[in-house]
Amino acid sequence: MATPRPQVILITGATSGIGGATAKCLAQRGHTVFGTGRHVPEGPGADGVTFVQMDVDDTASVERAVAAVLDQAGRIDAVINNAGFGIGGSVEDTSVEEAMELFQTNVFGVLRVCRAVLPGMRRRQDGAIVTVSSLGGRMGLPFQGLYAASKFAIEGMMESLRMEVRGLGVRVTLVEPGDVATGFTAARRLAAASAEGSAYRAPFLRALGQIESDERGGVPALAAARVVARVVEDRDPPLRTTVGKPDQRLAAVLQGLLPGGLFQRILADHYHLDRD
Repeated sequence: MATPRPQVILITGATSGIGGATAKCLAQRGHTVFGTGRHVPEGPGADGVTFVQMDVDDTASVERAVAAVLDQAGRIDAVINNAGFGIGGSVEDTSVEEAMELFQTNVFGVLRVCRAVLPGMRRRQDGAIVTVSSLGGRMGLPFQGLYAASKFAIEGMMESLRMEVRGLGVRVTLVEPGDVATGFTAARRLAAASAEGSAYRAPFLRALGQIESDERGGVPALAAARVVARVVEDRDPPLRTTVGKPDQRLAAVLQGLLPGGLFQRILADHYHLDRD
């Protein structure tokens, strides 16, 4: 296999989980890696990764971080949009304010980063934008409705962007993980109204227990990181690449083959929605 050409790569949300594992993996493969986080000491860190402060919720912060990388490295060959978080709770129990906070990071954060790096990539007629989505961006999942909605939005944005830049030398790819064993599980926020008194309390707790069990038993972050690294180095990547346990990846295929009602019954059974 040919040695991949060294790239300057910017990764958002690179302090832990898939982002942290990806940053380390790419640095080990000889790339110049800049990782971002909201509260990181700037400068060289462990594993050959240089850290830059960036809050993807703040346009000025994103622009400052991108400018800092350009000052140090002269270019950005690839950006990996990885920053994001999850929220659990029924659609009804999730307030508009909670949903807006989620979209501010998961959707508009991606938009801010893309808008900041695209001018340089267009000028150079070369670049890659890899966005970490989710298999939940392909199908609605119970009590993760707003999280799924944020990933659905990312999927549509990246599909559109890929067509818009197809003649400009910029490659756009979605990586869709299933369950990955990371700190994402512990960091999940719960809708305030999902507490005691919610009409959905019992099925929500059953589903949440299954969700957390699936995540803890998911593939390691390094498995997802290797897929992201492979996509970044691919000069002709696909629009979508999945990663995760075989049954979860198969579900994304079956969704398009099975009748909608049957597929939802399978999901409902998995998440114990019909039990007393």
